[in-house]
Amino acid sequence: MSDIAAGAPTGVHQGWWKKEDWLAVVLGLGLIAVAYLLFATGSSLTWLAMTPAKWTTFSGLLADFSATWPRYLAQLAVWLVLVSAGLSVLGYRLRDTVPAFLFLYVVSILIFALGQWASAVKYNLEPPLVALLVGLLLANLGVLPRGLDAGFRVEFYIKLGVILLGATLPFTLILWAGPVALLQASIVSVVTFAVIYAVARVLRIDPRFAATLGVGGAVCGVSAAIAIAAAVGARKQDAAATISIVILWAIVMIFILPFASAWLGLPAGVGGAWIGTSEFADAAGLAAAQAYDGIAAKLPGAAPHAADQAVAAFTLMKVVGRDIWIGVWAIVLSIVATTRWGETGIDNRAGPGEIWRRFPKFVIGFVVASLFITLVAQGVGHAAFTKSATPNLVTPIKNLRTWAFAFGFLSIGLTTRLRDLAGVGGRPLIAFSTGVVVNVLLGLALSAAVFGAYWAKLGQ
Repeated sequence: MSDIAAGAPTGVHQGWWKKEDWLAVVLGLGLIAVAYLLFATGSSLTWLAMTPAKWTTFSGLLADFSATWPRYLAQLAVWLVLVSAGLSVLGYRLRDTVPAFLFLYVVSILIFALGQWASAVKYNLEPPLVALLVGLLLANLGVLPRGLDAGFRVEFYIKLGVILLGATLPFTLILWAGPVALLQASIVSVVTFAVIYAVARVLRIDPRFAATLGVGGAVCGVSAAIAIAAAVGARKQDAAATISIVILWAIVMIFILPFASAWLGLPAGVGGAWIGTSEFADAAGLAAAQAYDGIAAKLPGAAPHAADQAVAAFTLMKVVGRDIWIGVWAIVLSIVATTRWGETGIDNRAGPGEIWRRFPKFVIGFVVASLFITLVAQGVGHAAFTKSATPNLVTPIKNLRTWAFAFGFLSIGLTTRLRDLAGVGGRPLIAFSTGVVVNVLLGLALSAAVFGAYWAKLGQ
């Protein structure tokens, strides 16, 4: 649940309709509802929900764009209206978000097209990794005005994409793998927190700062750091330092985990579960998982369904498993802070509604989307669903999900200034990095050995 680029305009917390989670739920389920209504009336979103086609020569790519540009123009118009309306509700100005999104869409098309090049596999030009690198390069060369950051809302695009992802994952799959994901996430969350907190205390870091670091590594990064810092009364600079460390490690892991999974020859589901266990941000983790989907699908002996297996495993492990722990940690640590560390500066006290307040609401949209598509499949029957609903309902939603993720991945790089990550301090970095080592090794053992059979068979 971590936004790589933290920050929100004034007023973002005034009313449920101005919460990013709920807005993503409304837009995501709304898109799914429109797709279903078109399907039910004999039509489809296929014409609008398109992506660049495979190509081998540049002339072939130009010919494809020449034939399909009206569809891209229509798609851009729809995305622009949805995104602009959503960000306006959140308090951002159209004069900032419109040019930002136009830039985001154009660059995303170019990255998509590069990923569809026949030789892209040879050079490991996976779109999520390319998007991150391009974004980082543009952001750190200073060629873009900072005002455009208003339209590069990482968490908004990722949450929207996760909800659309729900419509491509059967609810039966969530029920089957969910308990395993929750158990694995619980083990990792508790162990990682304990390691980071213990090392931080040995290094004589204040317990509030140590707790913020611990949950930042154990759950979901930036959002967790902000929530827990408020719950235990940590200083603002403690939350800022935790966020910087999380961003640093999240970006590093985007490049390490997919290629390490390939080097180890992990099945797509196992690799996705490992990424879900070891990444520190939803956006970064989805980029790594989607990249590994592309890599794993080309490994010798890859299963036919491997192209989406890593993302599915990651989502179950990270979104369903680890993210919901933020409410638990907020309750537990606010009690500890109040009773053991003193009350000074604590903004949030434990109460009956604390878990709900901290719960990532977009997970509800993900589950509702999954349940809906499962009921549709049961209603029409397996054969009819495969023949008609998959190409005319599920595939368009999947393509829209791919676009939403692309916007999020590119926004990670576009909003990450490496100079802002400097000056964190050695002791917090050592404590967090120790947790990273434990997290990665424990996650690999759980994903590949203890629960490997579940993740390897995911979706079969």
